[in-house]
Amino acid sequence: MNCKDLLLKLSAEHSLSAGDYRYLLDARTSDDEAFAKELAVLLRKRIYGSAVFVRGLIEISNICKNNCFYCGIRAANTNADRYRLTPEEILSCAEEGYRLGFRTFVLQGGEDPLFTDAVLCDIIKKIKARFPDCAVTLSMGERPYESYAVLRKAGADRYLLRHETADKAHYERLHPKEMSFDHRMECLRELRTLGYQVGAGFMVG
Repeated sequence: MNCKDLLLKLSAEHSLSAGDYRYLLDARTSDDEAFAKELAVLLRKRIYGSAVFVRGLIEISNICKNNCFYCGIRAANTNADRYRLTPEEILSCAEEGYRLGFRTFVLQGGEDPLFTDAVLCDIIKKIKARFPDCAVTLSMGERPYESYAVLRKAGADRYLLRHETADKAHYERLHPKEMSFDHRMECLRELRTLGYQVGAGFMVG
């Protein structure tokens, strides 16, 4: 089977054997790469169409209790210029974003202990009350199931939690021993069971 056949199989079945993936990586030509891009565009258009989705990202804090080795806002980085928005500042950002046409607000930050369930629920409820036609996405790291549940009940629609890498050993090289790949994956499963639209994904570089 040549590269083009493998790409067609991948497009149809969404998976290949490890050996087929290796063959693709080793034997591909520039023509094969161009064909793969064509297939990817067709798949994207079939699933998403040609719409562009714009999110209003509000970076609410760069304070984090974790020490992920790759991260510029890890707790041990004493050179980071730390900040934390107040609830009033967050709501002001949402108001400005709404005026500019945003209809999804992403509240993103490190795992900042100040942003308790009570604080976040109050912010979410106020955003949803003022802008009922908007979605609220949270990107606040790993939290207990009970926390995800009360945030969902308060009105959070989506949650972004990157799995970062699909390889457990690689994950362990990027994180301190207090964090685990298995727990990250369990958080993602819990979010799904609670009805969140979940964003995951890996990081490169």
